[in-house]
Amino acid sequence: MTSPGSTTGPTRREHDLLGDRDVPADAYYGVQTLRAQENFHITGVPLHHFPRMIEALAQVKRAAARANHRLGALDDERAAAIEQACEEIVGGALHEHFVVDMIQGGAGTSTNMNANEVIANRALEILGHEKGQYDQLHPNNHVNLGQSTNDVYPTAVRLTIMLSFPALAEAMDQLITTLRSKGEEFSSVLKMGRTQMQDAVPMTVGQEFHGWATTIEEDVQRLTRTATLFQEINLGATAIGTGITSDPRYAQMATSDLAELTGIPFVVSADLVEATSDTGAFVTFSGILKRIAVKISKICNDLRLLSSGPRAGFHEINLPSVQPGSSIMPGKVNPVIPEVVNQVAYEVIGNDLTVTFAAEGGQLQLNAFEPVIAFNILESTRIMTRAMNTLADRCIAGITLNEDVLEDYLRRSIGIVTALVPVLGYSASTEVAEEALRTGRPVAELVLERELLDEKRLAGLLSPASMTAPHRTTVTGTIPAIEDPEATRPDSGEMALPPTERADF
Repeated sequence: MTSPGSTTGPTRREHDLLGDRDVPADAYYGVQTLRAQENFHITGVPLHHFPRMIEALAQVKRAAARANHRLGALDDERAAAIEQACEEIVGGALHEHFVVDMIQGGAGTSTNMNANEVIANRALEILGHEKGQYDQLHPNNHVNLGQSTNDVYPTAVRLTIMLSFPALAEAMDQLITTLRSKGEEFSSVLKMGRTQMQDAVPMTVGQEFHGWATTIEEDVQRLTRTATLFQEINLGATAIGTGITSDPRYAQMATSDLAELTGIPFVVSADLVEATSDTGAFVTFSGILKRIAVKISKICNDLRLLSSGPRAGFHEINLPSVQPGSSIMPGKVNPVIPEVVNQVAYEVIGNDLTVTFAAEGGQLQLNAFEPVIAFNILESTRIMTRAMNTLADRCIAGITLNEDVLEDYLRRSIGIVTALVPVLGYSASTEVAEEALRTGRPVAELVLERELLDEKRLAGLLSPASMTAPHRTTVTGTIPAIEDPEATRPDSGEMALPPTERADF
């Protein structure tokens, strides 16, 4: 691929507002893309790093060509050539010619012109002309007809996100499935739960894994629902939302064509002036990505803590050994998969802050900072997808338990005394707990020694079912669970939740 700004080898002469420049003869991009390459050496991440972005740009241009053709603004031959060029790009062709940096000045103009020039030069070839013969088919006059960067770019970014997020949702689903599978595998294994890093009450290892699965599962739905915000677009708004230079019918027609091409039910925004400057949907979606990142990072913190040791830590679980852990300490294996996922989460959290500042920084009728918004959201989506897959496949699926350690912690913990409180009372239970802490003796042994309960009754209270699920106990025995808890309520109708508690979003 030709390096940025290079004119080594054969060239062709192109002209723009600033004058003439030599463009590599084999390049499908043109002079404006060449200038953008020279101006924006920022991230080193070009457009083709995100193939879905290129596909989205081509689909928007294809929809525009269809609409303009039906409106009589674009003749049959040019419309057909533009559409064919766009189809080829959607299919994966010419992606290496989308070369401008993802972060750029100009509110995305360089991205828009990169697309216009590549499509125009491929369309020229289809019509039998040479690249750069813009008197026959022009990047601005024909490919960009009735459009502006200010409606094309945000529409393409919205479409890119719509095309990209399903892979993340799928990766989350796979992680959930893997966690639930482990939850079932470990459903009968007891352990001590902890709060504030101190022994709390017993639970099963399965409950812990199921809890992790549930917290991720909640956000698959939130992610999908939030993505629907991107179905409202400003295509046809042109420069600031007034639709100047476009046919009055163009916005609705092009939007309908884009919906037909992509299968996504896009609609024209009710207020195109507002929509052209608004970045609220990006802020909301980025916030969901941050929420997911925070949750997954917390899970990884737990995994690293529970697997710590193996001799001087918790050592309750074993993470798969995927690589040696030290260049100097023999035998050391580190929790590298949770560690890398933690780092991905930190990146996503930082990206969300960037999106927030960029959205707030927009001025008047346009937000000039949409390129950095797009880059950070797409990068967050991409790395989170990979992190989820890595965590599920290379960590969660291979976790094993150290059941002897779990049993020993449970036996020696004073946390199990909580299960005796309903029968012994808080004061007597506290005395047992204090002696257990002072002497290091097991709680059960002390209860029997003090003749507070007989063996059979104690065994029932300390059974897995009694210690890990709700039940009612009295001095005379355990009361069976009520089959229909609703029947005990004064009003058995649906309980209303306050607005902030509703689970519909």
